[in-house]
Amino acid sequence: MAAGGMSFAGKVALITGGSSGIGRATTLLLSKLGCSVAFGGRNKTNLEKVAASCREARNDAQVLSVQGDLETDEDVKTLLGTTIKHYGKLDILVNNAGISGLGTIENTSLELFDQIMRINVRSVFYLTSLAVPFLTPTQGCIVNVSSVNGLRSVIHVGSLKTSEFNPSHYGEDHPNKLHKRNQVKGEDLLQSVVYQLPGVTITELQKRGGLTEEAYQKFLERSKETHALGRPGNAEEVASVIAFLASSDASFITGATLPVDGGRHAMCPR
Repeated sequence: MAAGGMSFAGKVALITGGSSGIGRATTLLLSKLGCSVAFGGRNKTNLEKVAASCREARNDAQVLSVQGDLETDEDVKTLLGTTIKHYGKLDILVNNAGISGLGTIENTSLELFDQIMRINVRSVFYLTSLAVPFLTPTQGCIVNVSSVNGLRSVIHVGSLKTSEFNPSHYGEDHPNKLHKRNQVKGEDLLQSVVYQLPGVTITELQKRGGLTEEAYQKFLERSKETHALGRPGNAEEVASVIAFLASSDASFITGATLPVDGGRHAMCPR
């Protein structure tokens, strides 16, 4: 179903990494579809711009931005606490925030490795553990945005993005397997927990991780060969799938891992 046919009236969503890229596109789309949104990010100016865009798209938009760094446990607690205090409930959690960095296993520092794991894995676990008591009464859902590299290894990717050097994304995917086991035991109290795995998506992620503009353009050009559809994706395409997975249209989907990668996972490693 097209995103325009979905409605999130009366729903409250919390999106991490909402000030740019996929998180920004998801925040804008959910707000446009009637959802009350709370979103976090580190850049205050970008947060304000996203909030303004939400209000421009929908006059009665309910928007809450929370500045903070998910690397800090206190900021994780503040993000959820501020959301609950403002809206009084939570229906949807989108764990989208993530970082990258240049390096191979030979030259990546432990400091960078630890930072990536804290943001890409630890914060997802911690925020989810804090949010579940509020998602359970609403039969809410969780959409975790990981990477296609959490599904399968891709040659040379480790030298490009340490966050996709696979440990962090395999770590992100592991809670999904735990959720599947909980379902078997009859302990599933949420509507759904799903993983969405983007391929190369045009955002600022790689450049923030250290790629120069020239290297980034070569990276995008290379994506035309490594993706079955012959191109990288854009943030809005990924956001549309997130919205679907968070909607009632996906009511019979849970414990799933869904590549949204232009067929990258189906191509031979190269």
